[in-house]
Amino acid sequence: MLMLVNCSNCRTPLQLPPGARSIKCAVCQAVTHVADPRSAPPPPAAAGAVGHLPSYRPPASSPYGQPPGPLPSGHGRKKAVICGISYKYSRNELKGCINDAKCMRHLLINKFQFPSDSILMLTEEETDPYRIPTKHNIRMAMYWLVSGCQPGDSLVFHYSGHGSRQRNYNGDEVDGYDETLCPLDFTTQGMIVDDEINVALVRPLTPGVKLHAIIDACHSGTVLDLPFLCRMNSSGHYVWEDHRPPSGTWKGTNGGEVVSFSGCDDDQTSADTSALSKITSTGAMTYCFIQAIERGQASTYGSILNSMRAAIRATGNDNGLGGGVVTSLLTMLITGGSLGGGLRQEPQLTANQPFDVYMKPFSL
Repeated sequence: MLMLVNCSNCRTPLQLPPGARSIKCAVCQAVTHVADPRSAPPPPAAAGAVGHLPSYRPPASSPYGQPPGPLPSGHGRKKAVICGISYKYSRNELKGCINDAKCMRHLLINKFQFPSDSILMLTEEETDPYRIPTKHNIRMAMYWLVSGCQPGDSLVFHYSGHGSRQRNYNGDEVDGYDETLCPLDFTTQGMIVDDEINVALVRPLTPGVKLHAIIDACHSGTVLDLPFLCRMNSSGHYVWEDHRPPSGTWKGTNGGEVVSFSGCDDDQTSADTSALSKITSTGAMTYCFIQAIERGQASTYGSILNSMRAAIRATGNDNGLGGGVVTSLLTMLITGGSLGGGLRQEPQLTANQPFDVYMKPFSL
């Protein structure tokens, strides 16, 4: 049984191996020393603790301080976190992200039989303060998603919002940059870095557990820091690139499986546009992902990736994405929210292990 402890420096949750008395943080490299838990008295029950939620049982000291409010029960073997952020009334506002979240929820319930109360929605439209997509709430949602995972579980993490990148200083990025997600309060609380996302969502997964991440944001190609990226050309030919960190830091799972679809490569931007639906604004990647499934073009991982890329390429060639708002914080700050000319984005596929993308069936 692995124990979660906070890094003494940056507060990232770390998995302490059995019997270990200290652990080095992969994010900030600080060493955290841990007392023997057997010598401590049992913690008292926290007032107002969450009850009647068998799949969400936070420890007395959760990785991020106070436990969140009531969360979905996660009954059955399917759980999902769906996060859509519009940044309303700010210069960073996006029009399609909450639409993306609602469409993804509908897809999971009606196409893949996810129980509605096993889906945690984080948007600005939620009335529960614990379901607003702040940095703290997104962190706690990630922790809830993988908490208590068992063989046979199917987990989904969907994010539609701003993404960015920042210089990496610990030597675990091939391109020298960390990719980030931007919570609603990123201007005051900061961004969520790919190192933390990897620790929270990837490393806890045990054998028999599968996680799919769908990340509709800029600079999101390797935002889960997974070890392998499927580099596919326009003809559908591909090779797996090895993205394991030069530092030797382990970025894989604890025996589980992770596959991530992202809106674009690490150095590209993603569109928030009405050019695809012709009706309302959506994230280009989320729209094409759902469209591929509904059109029966998602029998394998290769077929769904090709379908998404072809749809975006066709729209881009028509300059249909040129006026779309881009979901990159950096580009928003430079351009004020749009790019001229046809926007070029190529959805990416990353995984914890290479596989034959045209033979492996796709299912959530």
